[in-house]
Amino acid sequence: MNMCHGSHEWHREVIRQVRRLNEEKGFAVAVMMDTEGSEIHMGDLGGSASAKTEDGEIWTFTVRAFSSPLPDHTIIVNYDGFAEDVEVGDDLLVDGGMVRFEVVEKLGPDVKCRCTDPGLLLPRANLTFWRDGSLVRERNAMLPTISPKDWLDIDFGIAEGVDFIAVSFVKSAEVINHLKSYIAARCRDSDISVIAKIESIDSLKNLEEIIRASDGAMVARGDLGAQIPLEQVPSAQQRVVKMCRQLNKPVIVASQLLESMIEYPTPTRAEVADVSEAVRQRADALMLSGESAMGQYPEKALTVLRSVSLRIERWWREEKRREAMELPNVASSFSDKISEEICNSAAKMANNLGVDALFVFTTTGHMASLLSRCRPDCPVFAFTSSTSVRRRLNLQWGLIPFRLSCSDDMESNLNRTFSLLKARGMIQSGDLVIALSDSLQSIQVMNVP
Repeated sequence: MNMCHGSHEWHREVIRQVRRLNEEKGFAVAVMMDTEGSEIHMGDLGGSASAKTEDGEIWTFTVRAFSSPLPDHTIIVNYDGFAEDVEVGDDLLVDGGMVRFEVVEKLGPDVKCRCTDPGLLLPRANLTFWRDGSLVRERNAMLPTISPKDWLDIDFGIAEGVDFIAVSFVKSAEVINHLKSYIAARCRDSDISVIAKIESIDSLKNLEEIIRASDGAMVARGDLGAQIPLEQVPSAQQRVVKMCRQLNKPVIVASQLLESMIEYPTPTRAEVADVSEAVRQRADALMLSGESAMGQYPEKALTVLRSVSLRIERWWREEKRREAMELPNVASSFSDKISEEICNSAAKMANNLGVDALFVFTTTGHMASLLSRCRPDCPVFAFTSSTSVRRRLNLQWGLIPFRLSCSDDMESNLNRTFSLLKARGMIQSGDLVIALSDSLQSIQVMNVP
């Protein structure tokens, strides 16, 4: 849920519909709340869904508030220092360059701009301005990562029990730690995970400390491409994905994956190649944005995303393309090191023996995440007694989570899981499986009875 749009009442109804479907259908769909952040953006266009610009048109960007309807060709900007920071001759980019203006005149709180690259303006689009080929940051860089509105939205998310909170324009690990402390103080039983959105120059500069502090990361390529040269976005994406994998943090690749499907029922072949590359880099998740939020073909876009991802992963397995990347140890205690070694061994055994499935019985989800990190070839079924842990495990690559009250009796746990998965047609008698347990720190190889 993008908190740039919609009211708390609207989002509350969406959350409750998702929870109701989870209950009725046995789903485990998680909910992520995406904060707006404090970066400069446009207002809501006076209630219009969009506004079309033409080459050479003069538009006014202003920080003034209007009680009556907006004058024609006028856009409100949310940043009070906007008129002071820009200079005549600056380039103003809307939504990462989807529309471009040149500043031609400053009149108090108003900035007159000529459209040089026409396009469609959408409500609350991000604004950046460039001078002599470089991004102008100035006071914008001093804005707080979490705005007063964001804190209200975060309180709403905590009250509604969302599974993830994604923080926009993260500049340092300090922001992540502050938010985690706030969540813990407001809701001591909360299992809300904090996702850092990597979409600014500052986040790339402090990447490792931010990822270490977070529960996961998102490569928000749209806004990132407005802050760094476009040709640097692919290497930045690969860097983030690789570091998350090394640190055992789930990573989402987002923005403009299937952008053309907002209007058309089939993607461009270049978009399919882009999705394939994100899968090949071993991202945990891919996220649709405008395609599902306002697109004409949201279900088709999701189907394309799923089918391309499955095909690339199947090709990877068929070609036996084992990764050269060595995964560094992430354990901070001896007990965690045992779990890590068990998962590394189990994944290697699964690939070498050609097993049909991996089972992991986990209390917190940690051992399941370690197994996911190894990217084994077979399906990984994760069993946990916690509903919230089950939902959060959806973000981890390759995990199929189930809620199951586990005991210390491994044989009893296995018999129950055999019955559950056989009834769903996910395994059959004679299948070879490997079972792991984080509470018992054990590993077993067996055939399904």
